Amino acid sequence: MRHTNNIHTFWILATLLLIVDGLVGCSQPAPNLSLIEPTNTRHDAEQQVSSGQPHIALVMKTLTNPFFAEMERGARMAESELGITLIVKTAAQETSIDQQIAIIERLILDQVDAIVVAPGDSTSLVPVLRRAQEAGIVIVNVDNRLDESLVYEMGLVGVPFISVDNVDGAYQAAQMISQRITTPTEVIVLEGIPTAQNAIDRTNGARKAFAENPNITIVAIESAHWKIDESYEVTSRLLKEHPQVGAIFCANDMMAFGSLKYLEEIGRSDVLVAGFDALPEARVAVSNGRLVATIDQQAAQQGYLGVQYAVQLLAGEQLPAETLIPVQLIDQ
Repeated sequence: MRHTNNIHTFWILATLLLIVDGLVGCSQPAPNLSLIEPTNTRHDAEQQVSSGQPHIALVMKTLTNPFFAEMERGARMAESELGITLIVKTAAQETSIDQQIAIIERLILDQVDAIVVAPGDSTSLVPVLRRAQEAGIVIVNVDNRLDESLVYEMGLVGVPFISVDNVDGAYQAAQMISQRITTPTEVIVLEGIPTAQNAIDRTNGARKAFAENPNITIVAIESAHWKIDESYEVTSRLLKEHPQVGAIFCANDMMAFGSLKYLEEIGRSDVLVAGFDALPEARVAVSNGRLVATIDQQAAQQGYLGVQYAVQLLAGEQLPAETLIPVQLIDQ
């Protein structure tokens, strides 16, 4: 008899809990989660709320590029050393700007303490980051600089920037190509997302290096949006339009891989290619001569410093507006 009463009581309580849960769920609009890509976040929402540690979110462009996996590795090192809870969020692709915005909107709702962001676009994320700052969330900008004029216009203040000198890095990589060119040669530049400041800077760095060599003529500057497949297609089209091209500067290694794939398919081993990011596969390509050079922008250090700066800002410390980590040229 007692067993039957216990079962009856259990179902009454379960029903009441479902009703209460439904009423609570109806009290506020549900956030749009359809744009948020599941990630390899170590801590679930309950742990984030219950932990007394500062909750710092690292929002990156994607994990399909090993560069950002390396950035997360550095951030995880900071997490273990600094006693914080790290929440890692990424969009599906480097061009998934709307996803990044949706992720930050959700982090505002989750009331994280700080957001370390590597924005896919230098302008589109400024308004939502301003809303995050208005909600009391500390912001740190890494990798790709937010548009300074828009940041000022929107009133986004006190946001330190951590990255490398992308102009200098691209200049060094393109110079390695330039040094090998002693006869009139047509050159292509493949840039990243045109509205991303790091893409703009790398294009300018490559143009500066090529302009110093009178034998070089840049016949095309086009975006492949940081992607392997798109770079393959753009390289294919441009080489059909300019069959005499002798060199290609790619603003990241992923695009360099796409160019190399096409060049190998058509048997063009004479075209000099340089990249940027020093991904493991790119280092191998440099060592075997497929790539002339690539640039190590120390992604792990950027991730580590991003989290460290967030902790320092939460403690009320003053930080430099800009921190540039030295690039490292990787060549044979």
